[in-house]
Amino acid sequence: VLHKLPVAIIDHSQSHASRTLTTKLTASPYILEAYSPTDIESAKKLLLERKIYGIIEIPQSYATEIMRGRQGRVAIYCDASYFLMYRQLFQGVMSTIPTHTSVTTSIHTLFNPSLGYGSFIMPAILILILQQTALMGIGIVGAIGRKCNILQQKSVPTILIAKTLTYSTIYTLLMSYIFGIHYRLFGYPQHSSATICIAILTPYALSFILLGIALSTLYKRPETPLLTTMWSSIPLLLISGASLPAEAFPAPLYALGKLSPSSSAISAYIRAQSMGATVADISTELITLWALTLIYGTAAYIGIKKHPDEL
Repeated sequence: VLHKLPVAIIDHSQSHASRTLTTKLTASPYILEAYSPTDIESAKKLLLERKIYGIIEIPQSYATEIMRGRQGRVAIYCDASYFLMYRQLFQGVMSTIPTHTSVTTSIHTLFNPSLGYGSFIMPAILILILQQTALMGIGIVGAIGRKCNILQQKSVPTILIAKTLTYSTIYTLLMSYIFGIHYRLFGYPQHSSATICIAILTPYALSFILLGIALSTLYKRPETPLLTTMWSSIPLLLISGASLPAEAFPAPLYALGKLSPSSSAISAYIRAQSMGATVADISTELITLWALTLIYGTAAYIGIKKHPDEL
């Protein structure tokens, strides 16, 4: 349990009411007033230097609003890259303000009602697991097939279509279980229709299957796909923007992550299931997934055509 997180408190009001609020905030077991800057830019600099993990800004009109019987407003800036720190700081402030202002506070958690890490990150992990297992499995099967020449004498379109249909059947059954039964058993958020889920998962499955087929034409040893895919799982989860905000990454690195189908699929699926986004809201992600399907389908065709005697 985290205690006494260092924060900066900016008191523009400089009144008895604001000083009382500051005293009660620092009396909380969660908050430590480490700095008292005079402006928000100085506080931002402290936050970027990791000297503090949050900023509490009391506006100049705070005391006036309280004396008039109105609701006093306090701005809270939390570092959301550390989920536990964010929660503790937010909880410390929200448990102090109502007792100071005698105002009833009503908090409604919109997209994560249980405030649990499972419903926050597990949907993204399930999406990523589908891709990673496919890349490993298709790669291993492809490497073994090259050794056995099991598809020799077949045309390139026949090989590509046969492989795609086979893996699509397997992953259709798997996704039907995960997102139809598993999701309900564990109570993950479900705020979209089956039509929107299918609209997301169809191009996603096709894109990672065709990516797996394209990569499988490069493997000569069955163990290679396992070694090359396992290490990429955590970086792909991070760069998808699910566990860390996209703003925490350099723009070129985040754009590079879009080459992985999981990045667009995670973004689209979480927005649809957790926030109730429509097809129009996630149209950019859907277009990206279909574009990746075309790109990786072309790459798979070229890879198979390049090694006809080894398949």
